[in-house]
Amino acid sequence: PLQGLYGILDADDRVHGSLNMNTETGRLSSRRPNLQNQPALEKDRYNIRRAFVASPGNTLIVADYGQLELRILAHIAGCEAMKEAFETGGDFHSRTAVNMYTFIQDDIDSGGCLLEKDPSAPPDTPLVKDKYGAERRKAKTLNFSIAYGKTAHGLAKDWDVTIGEAEETVKAWYDSRPEVRDWQERMRQEARRYGAVCTLLGRRRPLPDINSKNSQARGHSERAAINTPIQGSAADIVTLAMVEVARDKRLRELGYTMLLQVHDEIIMEGPLQSADEAQRRLVHIMSHPFRDENGKLVNKLDVELSVDSDKARSWYEAK
Repeated sequence: PLQGLYGILDADDRVHGSLNMNTETGRLSSRRPNLQNQPALEKDRYNIRRAFVASPGNTLIVADYGQLELRILAHIAGCEAMKEAFETGGDFHSRTAVNMYTFIQDDIDSGGCLLEKDPSAPPDTPLVKDKYGAERRKAKTLNFSIAYGKTAHGLAKDWDVTIGEAEETVKAWYDSRPEVRDWQERMRQEARRYGAVCTLLGRRRPLPDINSKNSQARGHSERAAINTPIQGSAADIVTLAMVEVARDKRLRELGYTMLLQVHDEIIMEGPLQSADEAQRRLVHIMSHPFRDENGKLVNKLDVELSVDSDKARSWYEAK
């Protein structure tokens, strides 16, 4: 799998891809080579990410947003339940799984597992995401599917359940988050009226088929009317963060440069001795990517922008 990359190494044994901003939602894409599609850890059977390493004496810092698109949905829809869940902390998909499956809540109540880490609990008590991985994955599918306007029919196919069962699950999700349903309908109406929708920063996506008589074309545009303000706004935020990181004087003084962006993730490289401060600075910028009227870095969303980060010699170890 690495043969293609070996063929395009430069004199310093580095590969240089191109990032493009011409996608419909505004997310960056990568080509020549596509460095954004390297296998995820659980699918990396050849440990390809181990081949991407820092220069001698340097380290990589990998920082990525936690559930960025769902946090944006909570903000733009004004969903109190979602905002409260993010404010409380813990894993959002695990919380959804607990709401979906009463037996998980019963297990938490009996001390059999934890929703999030608790220093007062026995050290070997598993987390919901570890003990109920299959249920959490189903909850994750539900969260993103609903966020992007997927119907109960589509979920029934994904889960291999009846449409009635899928409708029941979707209804329960919306019942506890009614603001999301209202916001989605507003987006459809806005798209029908203006023929376009906008992201948080005002980037406009035309939807010429939103009033089409062709139900398939119309349905695609209706889903895009919901998807674009979420995914496109996430792209806005990551791009803002990239600009601030590239301009940041302190990161340059510490010897750090940005190597790559992989959607919600930013990778930097620099000297090992200044890694701790650089890591803190990168996380601060990513979690505060906007500027206020005084030029100070701030977060303008109603929810915290959570950023996870790690540092290591290789991309594999830092992820």
